[in-house]
Amino acid sequence: MLFQGLATALITPFTPQGEVDYDAYARLLEYQIAGGADALLVLGTTGEPPTLSDEEKEKVIEFAVREINHRVPVLVGAGSNSTASMVQACKRGAKHGADALLVVTPYYNKCTQEGLLEHYRAACNATDLPVLAYNVPGRTGVNIKPETAAKMADELPRLIGLKEACGNMAQILETARLIEGSNMTLYSGDDGLALPIFAAGGKGLISVASNAAPALTKQLVDACLAGDYDKGRALQFRLQPFFDALFCEVNPIPAKKACALLGICSDEVRLPLTRMSEGNAEKLAAIMRGLDLIK
Repeated sequence: MLFQGLATALITPFTPQGEVDYDAYARLLEYQIAGGADALLVLGTTGEPPTLSDEEKEKVIEFAVREINHRVPVLVGAGSNSTASMVQACKRGAKHGADALLVVTPYYNKCTQEGLLEHYRAACNATDLPVLAYNVPGRTGVNIKPETAAKMADELPRLIGLKEACGNMAQILETARLIEGSNMTLYSGDDGLALPIFAAGGKGLISVASNAAPALTKQLVDACLAGDYDKGRALQFRLQPFFDALFCEVNPIPAKKACALLGICSDEVRLPLTRMSEGNAEKLAAIMRGLDLIK
């Protein structure tokens, strides 16, 4: 198991001119570690990797690895809808110091379940690093079925985790049942389903919300891991409006706005993303004030 607990799927801060803002990135990393994050994910979906050049990706990985300095594991997003490109992204992550790789399912051109198995086999063979699969069919149009997850767990020992964000708890429960006792750890990729996924045997949450609220999100995760589901339920219910607000527009638009409200960075995003609408931003700020995140 690479980590147990809370991992933050980090935003990539930009300056108002649209460049990567490394000063803000350093503030964000320190805020995460101070808030108790157990691992940090660089260049996941929340980090806007489709809009970064390969050179920018290398610099972001190098910077994050250097700043984190082994205090927590660093996961690097290495997904692509081209298996060859994904392999190169895995090698880039390994070259620049990643502790593990997160590989989303192929998207747009899609693939069969057999294609998924072979895609992840290529990821596992690309480097010596452990790999986590990422299932988010709402974005990719491809779904890792429970039987496929079980086959991957059986055939690919380096595939040590599954970040599950399919949104279908019946499917997640079946996946949890089939991979139980294997080398594959189940992680929630959905803040709003953290509680039930922990109850199903999940060992961690890879969170968007913890960009802005690492300490609060960590409390939820720790309560669930301790088996204190009364406390976990109370925290899940308290945080749910915040979780919902962070997805009222396309991720990471609201997450960046939340971090801007905290003074960590600007809310700059790269096209085709645009800044959060004024009305939704006001609602987000009100929720954050209710959680005592901002004044």
